[in-house]
Amino acid sequence: MADEEAGAVTDRHAGKPGALDADNISVVVKGRTLVDRVSLRVAPGEVVGLAGPNGAGKSTLLRAVYRAQRPTAGRVLLDGEDVWRIPAKHLARRLAAVLQETAGDFELTVYDVVAMGRTPHKRAFAGDDADDRAIITDALAELNVVPLMHAPFDRLSGGEKQRVLIARALAQRAGTMVLDEPTNHLDLRHQLDALRLVRRLGVTAVIALHDLNLAASFCDRICVMDGGRLVAVGTPQEVLTAALLAEVYRVDADVAPHPRTGIPQVTLLPGTVLQMRREFRA
Repeated sequence: MADEEAGAVTDRHAGKPGALDADNISVVVKGRTLVDRVSLRVAPGEVVGLAGPNGAGKSTLLRAVYRAQRPTAGRVLLDGEDVWRIPAKHLARRLAAVLQETAGDFELTVYDVVAMGRTPHKRAFAGDDADDRAIITDALAELNVVPLMHAPFDRLSGGEKQRVLIARALAQRAGTMVLDEPTNHLDLRHQLDALRLVRRLGVTAVIALHDLNLAASFCDRICVMDGGRLVAVGTPQEVLTAALLAEVYRVDADVAPHPRTGIPQVTLLPGTVLQMRREFRA
């Protein structure tokens, strides 16, 4: 009865953009603090970029959000519910994840991998019905992988695999998405297509991105992590400054509005700025 009641509560949110809260999250692994007391709220339908240098804690924070890494302290809430208390199948109807890595080589076709996104919506061992097949086909088309439908997933290029995994998340029809470097391995056109798709879906999304210009173009807010901590949160105009790039990334850069779009654009300049970093801290 308890599971049925939990399912009734969580299922009414299925497919709807959720309110996502990371509440004072810390993650400590083997005595090393990877995420240090991070709090972040993402409003329904908001697209938030997560930026920062390698090792900043972005992927670990996202793993805590999509329940792959239990936080040492703090809670992750989806529409006010602790994600660790939501039954896994019900959570998967509400929250989809696109990861950086793939778990080994699948002995599956591209269609089979994308069809996995429908699993949370079906009973155990149930096959795909007409609605499932339509959703899977639409997801394949959105990511331009229909010609690869019958190809073995493990023989695809890195970029093709990434597009298939995004299609799988799309087929899941969740209202909240967590994407860890979704543009990794993608060429310029498919980078833009993937991020345009996220915006067009109207989902709540947290996206880890290394490309700050893409983050500025597609994200409502940018959150910058460094050393496991959240060091800046705001609109692209508020966050992307030469001083912050010097402090966090240790690079010299110009930041100026693009003449056609007005969106902040980062231009890296030669050399490092160790002295500027010290002055910024002072």
